[in-house]
Amino acid sequence: MKAVHATAAALVALLVATGCSSAPEPKTDSPARPTPVSTPDASSTPGTLSGATDAAWLQLMTPMNEGAVELLTMAADRTTDPGLRSWANDLADAHRAELGRMRPLLKELGLPDTNVHEGHEMPGMVTPGDLAQARAAKGAAFEKVFVTQIREHLEHSARVSRSEVDAGSEAAAKKLAAALVEARRGELDGLKRVAA
Repeated sequence: MKAVHATAAALVALLVATGCSSAPEPKTDSPARPTPVSTPDASSTPGTLSGATDAAWLQLMTPMNEGAVELLTMAADRTTDPGLRSWANDLADAHRAELGRMRPLLKELGLPDTNVHEGHEMPGMVTPGDLAQARAAKGAAFEKVFVTQIREHLEHSARVSRSEVDAGSEAAAKKLAAALVEARRGELDGLKRVAA
């Protein structure tokens, strides 16, 4: 029972650290559908990942990377700065590779491949609103919006991944999180160089 409480506490800490609130969704004409973080019962899925913190991290990092890839793809097409364009292309490729490692872990954990954080305002998550803001900007204004949004994404995804390294329980997820923390360090250094 202590282990269950410790795992639940770690999960709550991870979600609070990322700014995920449990605020109600906007009212619509259709009945509300809750989108809780799914955490399978370890006893019912032997041989799979079972940590709630690992599940929360994967369910957060996957949409964080997906949104970032959209923004990076836009930057690669729209920026006039060759150094920033090359950096955005490389980072988009790196994020796609990370997604290629995250999605199998989601499947192994028995988690849905849908975004359970859709509609949540969370630090580091590139939202449809952020993408609309970037699309509306041009030239130097676009580059400023892009750099601000992608820096926030890189900083917060590193922070969330450090939480997984510290509080996660599954070796595969922790290894991927540690690799992501290290990658973010280099990516942020690269952003400083191209955005100076």
